[in-house]
Amino acid sequence: MKAKSLKDLVQMQQLLADQQKAAAIAEAARQLAARKADAEKNLFVRAAGKVEPLRDRARVQLLRDQPAPIAVQKQLDEQRVLQEAISDEFDGATLLDVDDALSFRRPGIGTDITRKLRKGGWSMQGEIDLHGMRREEAREALSAFIRESVKRGWRCVRVVHGKGLGSPGKTPVLKGRVQGWLIQKNEVLAFVQARGDEGGAGALVVLLKPTP
Repeated sequence: MKAKSLKDLVQMQQLLADQQKAAAIAEAARQLAARKADAEKNLFVRAAGKVEPLRDRARVQLLRDQPAPIAVQKQLDEQRVLQEAISDEFDGATLLDVDDALSFRRPGIGTDITRKLRKGGWSMQGEIDLHGMRREEAREALSAFIRESVKRGWRCVRVVHGKGLGSPGKTPVLKGRVQGWLIQKNEVLAFVQARGDEGGAGALVVLLKPTP
């Protein structure tokens, strides 16, 4: 566009100046916005630290239905119960020494031990009375008593089973059961019939293994 007069020239110059000013303002605004965005980015980096994109690693496919956890302690308890279990079907009559009073001693235990036991060579440290109990109740009570006696370090205990006078036919059924149960317990080294003042035919004096 050509200026036809000085007035037109002045107007053109003013228009160019306004355009340059507007362009400068727009550029300044753009630079300000860029600096602000950069400042916000640097602020995040300073706050979060250096970050890197996650690597694309192989993923493990998990089973949908995970197996139930194995109760290790429960298995150990069940194994212990099986090891400590005593059977009603066990017949220990052939393992008893037939003398003036029936007695029992494990292989390697001499007759001097049963003689000493019968004479009270060991002090009595505990006692359980099974008299009047039902068979299942008596079996469980005896197992628990032997286990607790060994835990306490007791060596000599008395087991009262009764003489069976109240049983049908007055047969001492529990007496034979108790003898068989005791023979099955590895903790029992020997037992003898108690002396008259300790229960006589209605009780046994039991010698237990020493605690390590």
